[in-house]
Amino acid sequence: MADLKFEIAEKIGEINENAKGWKKEFNLVSWNDRPAKYDIREWSPDNTKMGKGLTFTKEEIIKLKILLNEIDL
Repeated sequence: MADLKFEIAEKIGEINENAKGWKKEFNLVSWNDRPAKYDIREWSPDNTKMGKGLTFTKEEIIKLKILLNEIDL
């Protein structure tokens, strides 16, 4: 399996942290030297390992924001 190259271009915010110190974060991440996308996933304390996550284009994150604003929490 090929190595996955990534760079956290911008840390936007932390959503939560589990007992082992892994944090669910909302970031802009560049994968394999491609333009950065919005990303939500868990990261190890030193940001060298990551869990499964979701990646969004700018258009998708705008739509998600609209949908979240429509929910009555």
